[in-house]
Amino acid sequence: MTVDLACDAAINDPVAYFAAAREHGDVQWSDAHHAWVLLSHAEVEAGFRDAENLSADRTGSFARAATGRSEAFGRAVQLISGWMNFRDPPVHTRLRQPVKAAFTPRAVSALEAQVHAIVDQALDSLGEGPADLNGQFAHTIPATVIAAILGADPADRHRFQGWSDDIGRLVFAMNPGQSPEEPVTSAAAEFVAFFSRLIERERRTPSSSVLSAIVHSDIGELSELELVGACTLLLFGGHETTTTLLTNALALLLERPALMAWLREHPESTETAIEEFMRVGGPARSMPRKVAHRHQRGGHALEPGQNVFLAIVAANHDSHVFQDPGHIDLQRDPNPHLGFGWGLHVCLGANLARLEARVALQSLLQRFSRIEPAGPIPPVRASAMGFGRRPVPVRLGR
Repeated sequence: MTVDLACDAAINDPVAYFAAAREHGDVQWSDAHHAWVLLSHAEVEAGFRDAENLSADRTGSFARAATGRSEAFGRAVQLISGWMNFRDPPVHTRLRQPVKAAFTPRAVSALEAQVHAIVDQALDSLGEGPADLNGQFAHTIPATVIAAILGADPADRHRFQGWSDDIGRLVFAMNPGQSPEEPVTSAAAEFVAFFSRLIERERRTPSSSVLSAIVHSDIGELSELELVGACTLLLFGGHETTTTLLTNALALLLERPALMAWLREHPESTETAIEEFMRVGGPARSMPRKVAHRHQRGGHALEPGQNVFLAIVAANHDSHVFQDPGHIDLQRDPNPHLGFGWGLHVCLGANLARLEARVALQSLLQRFSRIEPAGPIPPVRASAMGFGRRPVPVRLGR
């Protein structure tokens, strides 16, 4: 077999598919992806840690995507190339440090009351009756939270949600060179104008927002476009990935009413439940890397310039690490899933995502005693990189 992360079997039955794949080795060449694929938990974790041999830098592919395109598209590519998760040290370190302090466990814990207020507001807007828990709940909460902590007007969230969707056409593209130009350039221009105004405001009148902390950080000087890029990344990553985690978790609970009933009766287990939802329904199915130096991995010689996929979905269903990996265990502990990445590039917003997901699920289950599907639960829509399920139509009642 040649591993195909986007085939139906890999999406719908990852335990069986990747167990069969690993019989041929934990590191394999995939003709489907023209890349090496790392399949075991041990290899994927090691891949995340090995920043020397496996580069996260995607600026080369973005630069090639801009060749022959408009100046505006080139500026959009330049903006995305400033995202820390697409760079290696020392640039990655310089971009990450000014933002890192704003997302420590203590800093995120201080946001809990604010997150509760935002979740309650979203629940108030639902009322009783039919609703789409993706569009009316999971999509609104993370966007409102990240807008609030960046000091943006939450009323603008509909605008930047649209911009994020358009930027995502480039960010998630398997082939960035085929990304549509107009929506990407338009979104980048809107982001630059929007955040340039906010950055200038913070310079004139510092506030207590995360954006103010970044602007006035004395750890590494960022250029104007890098500052805007950092804000764009936080906005994009801060709501897009958490929305997908919440939506996928809700779809799983609706498919398994017994699990929903159990979680309703055991709210103290929501934290471990979030980790399990991240293991089986986290937004990232794999992370791309580029071979920087010739080296051996899994008995194979990897050559500079070759592509590599760290198959998070395979690692998170590895029976050598997770007992009965196909079973959703909301009390699974320990749960060393790799849904938030690992090593240098571990997700900066992981603590915030956990907080938002915990508060959102607990509050939803407390508010409504009846949450039932109002139609077919949407099937998984996936690529090699990620997956999600939307809409999530439900009937709600107290």
